[in-house]
Amino acid sequence: MARRGGPGRDKAAAKGKAPAKAAGAPAKGRRGGGRAEREPVARPVGGGLAELIPDRERPNGWSLLIDGAPQSHVDLDDPAHLSFAYQRRIGHVIDLAAPPLQPLRVLHLGGGAFTLARYTAATRPRSTQQIVELDAPLVQLVRDHLPLDPQARVRVRTADAREGLGKLPDDWADLIVADVFSGARTPAHLTSAGFLTEVRRVLAPSGRYVANLADGPPLAHLRGQVATAAAVFPELALAADPVVWRGRRFGNAVLLASALPLPVAEFTRRVATDPHPGRVEHGRALGDFTGGAAVVTDEAAKPSPAPPPSVFENP
Repeated sequence: MARRGGPGRDKAAAKGKAPAKAAGAPAKGRRGGGRAEREPVARPVGGGLAELIPDRERPNGWSLLIDGAPQSHVDLDDPAHLSFAYQRRIGHVIDLAAPPLQPLRVLHLGGGAFTLARYTAATRPRSTQQIVELDAPLVQLVRDHLPLDPQARVRVRTADAREGLGKLPDDWADLIVADVFSGARTPAHLTSAGFLTEVRRVLAPSGRYVANLADGPPLAHLRGQVATAAAVFPELALAADPVVWRGRRFGNAVLLASALPLPVAEFTRRVATDPHPGRVEHGRALGDFTGGAAVVTDEAAKPSPAPPPSVFENP
């Protein structure tokens, strides 16, 4: 598990990477650069030390790490490629949000390397997207070294996720993607029923919300997040690795919520046939999973638990 659900090779890069270039040095291998001589790039950002590590398996692929924790993976030649398991699951949500190629209005809370915005732009041209990312130096690093396609209709705003959400009009978004971590933890104010009530306000009546969550044994945070979402949305599904479901390992879970019925059967099939197969629960089974967990209020909200150090080590 990466801080945001990275594959094993990205963790290996974090442990065995070459010395990074000086902050602000241009990255070879970006569009128009010499790919054979790509070097890592490092720069201090708001969340710590950000590093861009070349993917040895993809000529124009890059992994973003912050303080050694994998955050995102981008392939500038193939933005529809999703390397991280949790991002593939969110990619399925994007694919199932509307008929193929139909443009969407998408709000991304948390930017990372803009991976999911790039995916949406590639698979659903003419989509209108907004990214809300608090870390301005990180945004600049990504713009400098992993530039967005100039044809993509993506606006990036530097703001707190909840603050940015509050400035959008009612019923604006077809899809809201939440992938916000600070120091490997989801901030407390993004875990409450108050936050999710704002999410539902901004969603169109048929819109969907998808969130990247992280937790480990005994999964108290995850149970509370499902219970909280159920207090706001009548339809839920949750996807995670089997070992996470069994409470045997810290990892990522993808929560999907809507006011209308979800494409659970197709979502389940896609998650089960991924390179890293996962399991989806919904309905009564997901309700039973909460075990009577309390709905999280703004007053009682806490950040998600910090991952153990072993999460970022090679097996």
